[in-house]
Amino acid sequence: MTKEDPSDRTGGDRTYDRRSVLSGAGSIAIGGLIGSSGVASATPGREPGPKTDEIIVGLSSSVSDVVYEAHTCSPDGCEVAHANETIRYATVSIPADASERTRERIFESIRRSPAVEYAESNVTVQSLLEPNDPQYENQRAPRQVNCEQAWETTRGSEDVVIAVVDQGVQYDHPALEGVVDDRIGQDFVDNDGDPYPGRDEFHGTHVAGIATGGTNDGTGHAGISDCSLLAVRALNRTGQGALSDVADAIQWSADAGADIINLSLGVQGSFETLRSACQYAADRGVLLVAAAGNQGVNRVFSPASEETVVGVSALEPDDSLASFSNTGPEIDIAAPGSQVFSTVNGGDYARLSGTSMASPVVSGVAGLALSAHPDLSPTELRQHLLETAADVGLDEMEQGAGRVDAAAAVGTDPSGDTGNSDDSGNQDGDTDQDEGNPTGQCGNETVTASADGSLDGSSWWGQSDRYGYQLHTTNPCSATVALEGPADGDFELYLTTDGRSPSRWDHDQASTNSASNESINLTLDGDEVLGLQVHAERGAGQYSLRLEERGR
Repeated sequence: MTKEDPSDRTGGDRTYDRRSVLSGAGSIAIGGLIGSSGVASATPGREPGPKTDEIIVGLSSSVSDVVYEAHTCSPDGCEVAHANETIRYATVSIPADASERTRERIFESIRRSPAVEYAESNVTVQSLLEPNDPQYENQRAPRQVNCEQAWETTRGSEDVVIAVVDQGVQYDHPALEGVVDDRIGQDFVDNDGDPYPGRDEFHGTHVAGIATGGTNDGTGHAGISDCSLLAVRALNRTGQGALSDVADAIQWSADAGADIINLSLGVQGSFETLRSACQYAADRGVLLVAAAGNQGVNRVFSPASEETVVGVSALEPDDSLASFSNTGPEIDIAAPGSQVFSTVNGGDYARLSGTSMASPVVSGVAGLALSAHPDLSPTELRQHLLETAADVGLDEMEQGAGRVDAAAAVGTDPSGDTGNSDDSGNQDGDTDQDEGNPTGQCGNETVTASADGSLDGSSWWGQSDRYGYQLHTTNPCSATVALEGPADGDFELYLTTDGRSPSRWDHDQASTNSASNESINLTLDGDEVLGLQVHAERGAGQYSLRLEERGR
């Protein structure tokens, strides 16, 4: 798959022109970024890679010293190994020979501290590659997502930065060195400031070459975009990395000014540390894109399953679902992921498959779209990608909004996008409407819409359903949204007025009493597009959602 490592050609001295900036003045700039990132190592000599004997302790925002508080709440025999002051967690090492019962008692002891918000295992995150023999053929993915038409408008702006959190990137690869950001990136595996991959660590280089890479430069292949590349190493040579390292890498990328973060990695389950890191990046204007997983099951891995992340499934060249691709309601969009041709270590190229390959296709198209429409916010960019996606006839749980379409994302004016509607005008077909008799008087012309569902809030983070609604009255005046849930539950209601998908952190209005009966009233100007979220904070059961819109 790869030829010899570049170090073999230089007598073992891996010092290259691009890498030399890390040992001179450039190291000051990178060091400065680390210094301002809030990432700190409490224990020198911390081993790279997975950390199976650690607990991640999330601490309250009222805590002034994360390391001290983590030490205080930890039982004897445990040590604070690492801390991130910015997303407020510390990792605590436990004895390797501790029994399962002892581990459970340590968890219980830590969770009892009033300063602790959560405690979870520092699980291992895995790259999401579906290995296959490389074939050196012409590329299909850029044509499949209509890049040729998009490139007539833009090949990607160097002002748009795509961070690839992965296994490291051969940033002096002939096809990549022209797009690498001057800062190059960061390493959270060896903590040496250099994200250059080790021997056989080809995954990150392949992923990076899909999202970015010189197009029409007479060298090698064509990346989806020519946007700037930040290489952020968080996975080791086996394609695995500690949850804490991935969280730190996401936070660093956001602080470094990345516009898009690609995460071709995942872990089964849901983890507060990863969710917090993704939320931190989203709050700072970053679009996160992640791979769904390669088990071929109806379960989307985290972070692709997070609300703040665009979850990507993989397609075959004929737009059928790749057999290895995970599916589920968290899939937002689909992209080519089978036999994708891109860069690998040693200045070479290979054809690989996996949702790891589909994710950077979407990241690259997002870079093209942002280059063409630089005023888009991350929320608007996400919505624009979904609204311009091509329906390839798959189930929504398989393709989300459809296959990403570079030509449409670049060529469509976002200001003219109002969302997908069915023939009746309902947004996404989520609600049923029943129009009253319009009289032109406020409150007399009404349209009602309703939806029903079932949620389970018994898990750590609960569950959510989302709906969209386009106004229908002739001259909108006001609207009332009412939620009725199970008597023993705690269901919450969130609303946005500009069509963006609401969340518990991103909304315009909310009703969050300690009950299941919620209501929001709002005055309408007439140009609103409503987004609704029902969230189960506690309890489980059926709920009903009703919206009544009044005209003047």
